[in-house]
Amino acid sequence: MERKYTIASRARAWYICSLAGVVRGYRSIASRARAWYIRGMRIVCLDLEGVLIPEIWLGLSERTGVEDLSITTRDVPDYHALMRRRIEILHANGLRIHDLLEVVARIEPLPGALEFLRRLRERVQVAILSDTFYRFAPPIMEQLGWPLLLCNDLVVDRDGWIVDFRMRRDGGKRHAVEAFRGMGLEVFAAGDSHNDLGMLRAADRGALFRAPQAIRRAEPDLTAYDDFEELLAAMSGDFRA
Repeated sequence: MERKYTIASRARAWYICSLAGVVRGYRSIASRARAWYIRGMRIVCLDLEGVLIPEIWLGLSERTGVEDLSITTRDVPDYHALMRRRIEILHANGLRIHDLLEVVARIEPLPGALEFLRRLRERVQVAILSDTFYRFAPPIMEQLGWPLLLCNDLVVDRDGWIVDFRMRRDGGKRHAVEAFRGMGLEVFAAGDSHNDLGMLRAADRGALFRAPQAIRRAEPDLTAYDDFEELLAAMSGDFRA
């Protein structure tokens, strides 16, 4: 009789343990499903230059010694005026598309950017909203792990001269953020320049990242970050807080 009780006790213990394992398994699955649901309902929109990589036009200025090319969207709010001026400077100094592509080929992500982006993409969806150009994108996007990129394009003639540029849409960054929100997504946006302000204002939460002091002073209500860890922590919270 004692042996029967022992066998029954062991069977009951195994049964309870197995139930506990099933419950833990269900909880684990439910937890993962919830995390995936939250990830799917949130998207972070990032500027590219100045946030994840160095400024391309600054690199061209340093390589060629043409100081006028060092002006960026951090300095000039009117992007159309800035690009028309850049094209004039390129022509005046005999610089063609291959000169720009040589600079782009040497660009590497900013220190800490790859790890930040890797960790961020584990938690939420990520879109790069940039006023750069698709002709520059492949070597940069390859290094970043091919995230979604929405940007513009250049018009180049058969001799390699840049003669114009095509915007995907005026205010494209803001319109993209509004479209994401219109699909029911919570949006966190971060950028460093004048041309990012529209998307920062349109997002559920917007933040400046490594922005110059002039922009910080002009936009005191926008939280400013200088460190990837701080930015990642902010993006891990409630986007609608």
